[in-house]
Amino acid sequence: MSDDAPPWVVEAVGLTRVFPDAVAVRALDGVDVRIARGEFVAIMGPSGSGKSTLLHLVGALDRPTDGVIRVDGQDLAEVDDLDRFRARSIGFIFQMHNLLPTLTAAENVAVPMQGIGAPAATRRTRSLELLDSLGLGHLAHRLPNQLSGGQRQRVAVARALANDPALILADEPTGNLDSTSGGEVVKRFQSLAHEHGKTIVLVTHDPVVALAAGRIITLRDGRIDQDEQVDEAYVNQLNALRPTPLGRLLFGERPVAGSSLADASQPPAQRLG
Repeated sequence: MSDDAPPWVVEAVGLTRVFPDAVAVRALDGVDVRIARGEFVAIMGPSGSGKSTLLHLVGALDRPTDGVIRVDGQDLAEVDDLDRFRARSIGFIFQMHNLLPTLTAAENVAVPMQGIGAPAATRRTRSLELLDSLGLGHLAHRLPNQLSGGQRQRVAVARALANDPALILADEPTGNLDSTSGGEVVKRFQSLAHEHGKTIVLVTHDPVVALAAGRIITLRDGRIDQDEQVDEAYVNQLNALRPTPLGRLLFGERPVAGSSLADASQPPAQRLG
């Protein structure tokens, strides 16, 4: 990262999206949020809370009714060619992976690089390198229907990384995966954020997936209801459990001490003494 790179990869101020209908629907209602470089953020909330709308606005797939949104320092309202901006700055991963069925894994990964005019040799070399880094190098020439669900989703991760974007957006990327495959994908997101400085914004209904992120933003009725670091959220959940019969059995009458995930995850005998 260069010294003059903006600290906020996502910065939204007063973000509002109204869908005109018989009755206007305010899918987002004055959302303010900042997401730093290298953060792994989970977006949660009930159906209709605005999760997908927020992801689409951040990904420049839709325009806000009001408010300002900047991605990697660029005001999206001032971008003339959004297709090219998305190709260079944003990687997308969807629940259904959206791989092209007639292209091999390597060819699917190469697709975003065609959009920025990368030479064929560059596309091939980078595709193979990315697949190899995800443990899929030996499957580079297979079609999507010859891969497992987890393998297809890892190909989608490689494709999202093809142009080395600052921001990766993932919409329920583990929704159709078993727990083992989903866990592998989530670990890859953690690695991309912590070891490679990528900013990950992930929409999920799964609290286990959300707790793997560093931060959880919960939306309700188009507004931010909660914005917590994962350690705090985890401890809050344990403290909410404390008054219950199970909580009293596990924790006695003492609250969960500290605000770190490591402290909270110790066996009760070690934590409470």
